[in-house]
Amino acid sequence: MNRKIIFLIFSGILFSTTLNAQIVTDRPDQTESSSTVGKGQLQLESGFLLGFEGDEGNSLRQILFPTNLFRYGLFQKIELRLVNQYEVLKIGEETTQGISDLEVGFKIQLLKDDNRNTEMAFLTHVLFPTGTMELTNDDFGTINKLSISHALSENIGLGYNVGYNYFGEDKGDLTYSLALGVGVNDKVGLYVEPYGQITNMEDFVLNFDAGMTYLANENLQFDLSFGTGLNVRMNYLSIGCSWLILKHDSKQETID
Repeated sequence: MNRKIIFLIFSGILFSTTLNAQIVTDRPDQTESSSTVGKGQLQLESGFLLGFEGDEGNSLRQILFPTNLFRYGLFQKIELRLVNQYEVLKIGEETTQGISDLEVGFKIQLLKDDNRNTEMAFLTHVLFPTGTMELTNDDFGTINKLSISHALSENIGLGYNVGYNYFGEDKGDLTYSLALGVGVNDKVGLYVEPYGQITNMEDFVLNFDAGMTYLANENLQFDLSFGTGLNVRMNYLSIGCSWLILKHDSKQETID
């Protein structure tokens, strides 16, 4: 099926539904949320990803499991973040597996304006070359994003990121994403999202993904997503869950 038709179908589904409260997560889409977890709260976001990219003669197949993001609220508007995952990569006929480089970072909420239904946050991660020998970048790196979101109505939310990544060589990459989310009911949410990057400040990459979330209870949310390249050969399928662990004196934070 033509990718433009797929995009129109998912857009039609989203605009015909209503948005409801969900756990604020940074998965399954590529757009990081503009909210932080509450002070003293710990949230684990984990999943499984199966992906493919490249041409038949120069292909990369990957399995990521588990992909782990730990988010801890140091203050009401500042969270500590740790990212690590186990990877199985197959390049041609050669297979490599092991632990990825450790990412440590912060998310700082810069703006929360209920009158304008707008939020803004800045996220930064430092990559440490701690991974398995065949998987490590062998150098320090950094990932940075500015995240903005708008509650367009009770039914529709819009979020977008712009960022810059540098991994110790070349010019680095500019990144972008735009996610539109709509809720079906108080349990199910859907989203569509174009995203990509300008690699080494030269090559423009455009991808598209879509997915859904299911709120099992007030602290646990499951998700399913898939993505494909629009001007490159790439696709992936991912499933996962997010678990919000509360302190006894904390209150759950959700968004419409």
